Amino acid sequence: MAASMAAAAQRLRRAFRRSPLWGGLSRRPFSSEPPPASAPAGRDGFPSFRHGHRLVPSASVRPRGDPSLLFVNAGMNQFKPIFLGTVDPRSEMAGFRRVANSQKCVRAGGRHNDLEDVGRDLSHHTFFEMLGNWAFGGEYFKEEACHMAWELLTQVYGIPEDRLWVSYFGGDPKAGLDPDLESRDIWLSLGVCASHVLSFGPQENFWEMGNTGPCGPCTEIHYDLAGRGGAPQLVELWNLVFIQHNREADGSLQPLPQRHVDTGMGLERLVAVLQGTRSTYDTDLFSPLLDAIQQGCGVPPYLGRVGAADEGRTDMAYRVVADHIRTLSVCIADGVCPGMSGAPLVLRRILRRAVRFSTEVLRAPPGFLGSLVPVVVETLGDAYPELRKHSAQIVNLVSEDEAAFLASLQRGRHIIDQTLRRLGPSDLFPAEVAWSLSLSGNLGLPLDLVELMLEEKGVQLDSAGLARLAQEEAQHQSRQAEPAQERGLQLNVHALGELQRRGVPPTDDSPKYSYSLRPSGGYEFGTCEAQVLQLYTEDGTAVASVGKGQLCGLLLDKTNFYAEQGGQASDRGYLVRVGQEDVLFPVPRAQVCGGFILHEAVAPEGLKVGDQVQLHVDEAWRLGCMEKHTATHLLNWALRQTLGPGTEQQGSHLNPERLRFDVATQAPLTPEQLRAVEGTVQEAVGQDEAVYMEEVALARTAHVPGLRFLDEVYPDPVRVVSVGVPVAEALDLASQAALQTSVELCCGTHLLRTGAVGDLVIVGERQLSRGTPSLLAVTGEQAQQAREVGQALAQEVGAAAERLSRGSQDVVEAQRLSKDMGRLTDAVDTAVMPQWQRRELQATLKVLQRRANTAIRKLETGQAAQKTQELLRRHSEGPLIVDTVSTESLSVLVKVVRQLCERAPRTSVLLLSPQPLGHVLCACQVAQGTTPAFTAEAWALAVCSHMGGKAWGSQVVAQGTGTTADLEAALRTARAYALNQL
Repeated sequence: MAASMAAAAQRLRRAFRRSPLWGGLSRRPFSSEPPPASAPAGRDGFPSFRHGHRLVPSASVRPRGDPSLLFVNAGMNQFKPIFLGTVDPRSEMAGFRRVANSQKCVRAGGRHNDLEDVGRDLSHHTFFEMLGNWAFGGEYFKEEACHMAWELLTQVYGIPEDRLWVSYFGGDPKAGLDPDLESRDIWLSLGVCASHVLSFGPQENFWEMGNTGPCGPCTEIHYDLAGRGGAPQLVELWNLVFIQHNREADGSLQPLPQRHVDTGMGLERLVAVLQGTRSTYDTDLFSPLLDAIQQGCGVPPYLGRVGAADEGRTDMAYRVVADHIRTLSVCIADGVCPGMSGAPLVLRRILRRAVRFSTEVLRAPPGFLGSLVPVVVETLGDAYPELRKHSAQIVNLVSEDEAAFLASLQRGRHIIDQTLRRLGPSDLFPAEVAWSLSLSGNLGLPLDLVELMLEEKGVQLDSAGLARLAQEEAQHQSRQAEPAQERGLQLNVHALGELQRRGVPPTDDSPKYSYSLRPSGGYEFGTCEAQVLQLYTEDGTAVASVGKGQLCGLLLDKTNFYAEQGGQASDRGYLVRVGQEDVLFPVPRAQVCGGFILHEAVAPEGLKVGDQVQLHVDEAWRLGCMEKHTATHLLNWALRQTLGPGTEQQGSHLNPERLRFDVATQAPLTPEQLRAVEGTVQEAVGQDEAVYMEEVALARTAHVPGLRFLDEVYPDPVRVVSVGVPVAEALDLASQAALQTSVELCCGTHLLRTGAVGDLVIVGERQLSRGTPSLLAVTGEQAQQAREVGQALAQEVGAAAERLSRGSQDVVEAQRLSKDMGRLTDAVDTAVMPQWQRRELQATLKVLQRRANTAIRKLETGQAAQKTQELLRRHSEGPLIVDTVSTESLSVLVKVVRQLCERAPRTSVLLLSPQPLGHVLCACQVAQGTTPAFTAEAWALAVCSHMGGKAWGSQVVAQGTGTTADLEAALRTARAYALNQL
């Protein structure tokens, strides 16, 4: 009996591993039960019964302060600070004990990437909703979590108990982990049939956040698609994770100071179960989209076919388009737009994949994708109001990018055809051309699409060359990337847990706001006396003392240092022991970890717990940060004043040198708008307005019109910074003051009056994604210097324009002027100067460069015509002209060759032009109708090789250079080679 049970369990384990996806044809229910629940009912039913759980809204799909993620890909992402122990104890999140929500998730790119699988089967999605409930700090654990899950599925949703199976962690002897028999027994006590309870190893039933960090065993609830109809067909429905360990850097597992429950259930799969379908695409989450696709494209109805049964990949295209338009809509509503790197680049690929399937398979009309956005808004807008708020912007961005991609596709086909006409039958398609067509190049076509287009024409791509270009691009990107912020010493989850266990209060950092203006106008920063509560070694170990020369972390009871947060760089400075003021302990940075401020220092002498110290901030550094932070607020306000209230901050970072400000705009910024923004800031600076700062209850800020805040977790009470208007007046709902000035939630340090900003100049701009520029700005003396540089360059451009307008009769002088234009263009491109002025000068220089090049071409053509006439007088008509011409320009020499061949079509021409120091220019053209072996490139190469030089060109026209003291020998070589071929 035991043997047969074991064999049955083994078969089921294999079934679990083989059947992770929905299988078979869709579009057919597998039960005749009562009318199925709608998707909104499934979503709303989840939190409605939750035993005292607090319903929290979904976080944005843009990860909040987590560079390890491209997108939020699980419900637990927004709660990672709780798991890691780093949550601000004054924030609302710090009070979370049991919460539930429906989280928007995107799995495309990065560690979890389902993009290429979407459409191929009936279950994969790039966007999905994750229902989840959490218990933090041991609020409840395994027994309550399993009871509530079983109650929800069987009593609230009415899923038959005999259709549900569960798995639990069977242990891992290598890691020293015992089987989770507690979970097994809980399920059995709930009445789950013993044959429906199976154990699995760590791969299936041990959940980990990443390579390091909180982790623990999990128990999964699976649904049997087959029911009583035969062998179980199991799909995972809900995962209950019991976070109780921490994976250390060395791979070992240590118990966490606090235990948590983290559960996740995909809404799409739940709704498929509740509505009795075999595919998530057959639910009312997707059916409105599938119907709209059919109506918009006029294709046969969706039948849910996969693989070979899906002739023409029509049903696959249905699924791709429906999934991708949901992802695009949700991401754009959350501020992630198609772009050139990171998450925006992934979104760009998603959009292009949707366009490919809609146009090539479904034969959709232009603008079709944008027409689907209202359908997405209708199905998801009630749950996620941001979709309704940004629906017009979503339609515009999707439609614009679709049109641009279709235009690129047409142009790409033309370039491929042109290139193929120049290739031989066995030639590989050039990697450089393919790269220029790709997402990393100029046209933005996916490389797999380029390969498919070439495959259809029977041409093979130079894959090795393409790999080399990709590697070069990656190296270039790494050089161009902003330097990563050093993390420095950190308090890990164990250190934080120990501090909390000991009842150590969070660091009092209120003294960082203790500064004032002297009558002279300068700032006075007070010192702060504190006690050393704990010392940490470089690896994070808590110690009672540190020795001379040791890098250490200091935890004090209070501090006047600003720890890096909110985009503002950390303070730096030094501390001394009270009574020993002549020994300085430099402090290069301070970081906040779960409300504790950790100061990093190298101890010049010993230091121990209990020592009294005095802290001094670097006043110039702090003042530079204050200046840039107040300027950042003024810049944010000026952008909204200039561009409208739809302008939203996406991020920022500042230090004493400069500030970076990322902003979502409805359209690209024009030079006039950039100049207007600077003017608005200058006006506020010139008025030297007071800057008011006050801590208020977070609830008071909830409905203030015009108040600016980011998608961040704010402490309660929260600090409000208001320019020119007292905080109480700014927060008065009747005053509308926040619409007229800069009012923001901010924990940073600020100037007390705006005049100290001095000036602000936007000196750089790069597009993070469509509609999201990142602006770089400087203030004070740096801003004045930038304006002076801009004025000087504007004068140089004006002088160059004047020289050009006077004209020139000499090719050399015209070429010198053209080079000056190029030098000026480089200077304008790289100078620290006003960005609006840079854009204007770049446009002017582009026109001037074009005019200069036109003038050169006219002069060169005239000079070439004169020399051509002289050569024709010297040479009688024949098959060959080999001679010298006096010119300083290879371009003129090539023009002379071409004009000679136009005047004498049956003549092959090679001309040499001696230059100073023995250098020689060479140009040649082979007459039509000569033998195939006689090519211009080979002719030029033979002559230039004789002169120790190089040559390049085509079969018809070529050019090159060399060096020789015997020009006649070179001419003889040219004649001999040509006569031998002819």
